[in-house]
Amino acid sequence: MLLNKERLDAAMSKHDLAAIIATAPENVLYTSDFWCLPQWIRRGPQAFTLLSAHQNEPTPVVVTGTSTLDLLADQAVQGKVRRYGAFTVDTHPSARLDAVSSRQAELQDLPDDGSAIDALISELRTAGLATDRIGIDEVGLMPGDIERLHRELPDVTWVMATSTLRAVRAVKTAEEIERLRTVAQITERSVQAALAVAREGAMECDLARAFHTQTVREDGFPVLGCIGFGERSALMNVQPSTRPLRHGDIIRFDVGGHYRNYRADIARIASFGEPTQEILTKYKALNRGVQRGIEHIRAGVPASELFHVVVETVRKEGIPHYQRNHVGHGIGLDGYDLPLLSAGSTDILEAGMVLCIETPYYELGRVGLQVEDMLVVRSDGAEMLTNNGDNLMVLH
Repeated sequence: MLLNKERLDAAMSKHDLAAIIATAPENVLYTSDFWCLPQWIRRGPQAFTLLSAHQNEPTPVVVTGTSTLDLLADQAVQGKVRRYGAFTVDTHPSARLDAVSSRQAELQDLPDDGSAIDALISELRTAGLATDRIGIDEVGLMPGDIERLHRELPDVTWVMATSTLRAVRAVKTAEEIERLRTVAQITERSVQAALAVAREGAMECDLARAFHTQTVREDGFPVLGCIGFGERSALMNVQPSTRPLRHGDIIRFDVGGHYRNYRADIARIASFGEPTQEILTKYKALNRGVQRGIEHIRAGVPASELFHVVVETVRKEGIPHYQRNHVGHGIGLDGYDLPLLSAGSTDILEAGMVLCIETPYYELGRVGLQVEDMLVVRSDGAEMLTNNGDNLMVLH
């Protein structure tokens, strides 16, 4: 299981919770190992995980729609299951079911609880939690769900717990870090694959195609592919177009995929032809800001302090007017996990957090420059997951 159980236990004890309910897709996955496809691709479908306190081994109760029982079976999700809703799957009398199909058939024989909230209410009553203090991740609830829970379970003390689960997820387990390391390195190789097709007249979409193809070849999946040339490199969220590459263009990558559900987010800059001294100076300032930030990272450092170190370094090194609202963020199942590296952040770096540290700079209509790398916070420094350095690449 992905769950950092020790950290969740501490959080539940701190908030005096008898149980906690995950409702957002990343929290359901984190607490049960159940990747519920409909939750990730559109709004509306609900899946919940219920975890009680004081369990030696986490045994989640999963609430999900009948149409997703094949995923539960195929992913070998452990724990009790409650299903809701109608979905017909026939079984031919002559069929000899494999293990996954047999498990799906067993799950389909479970009683239909009607709706996700009906199933959750029934489980809380069955589990003897109808008078307890319970944390609930509010993000995955639908309008009216909270009111229904208050009405049906008036003796429960409900505690909003999205922030609690985000804080638990902020410190990664060894397995999570390994997945993040893998996807970070896939992303770096995908940038190189994209640059291999960069030539006069190649389009942004040509580089994007090469980038995502390499990601898929390495068993990753496309997520983020901001690739812009020249003036389009200054568009913060640039989506690849048919704009052709010309001599003198800057190419900005702000990219990443996901691997076994974990995300990457890095930025790289290439110049098609020798860059000007101005570009070199600004790039060096941005890169030195990231490097100085990396040098400053260790457990116990306030995120706000790291923000000021990075911004002041960029200003001192060559962009005196540099402004940012943040210089990085955590990453994991979500592209923006805790902590946020901003001036107003109250987050404190902890060993095991995985961060993206970045210094984007945009001059609209002219050029965008960005350095972004991924790393693990350790007690005595940063362990790099990507290869930071003087990495403005020059193509001829």
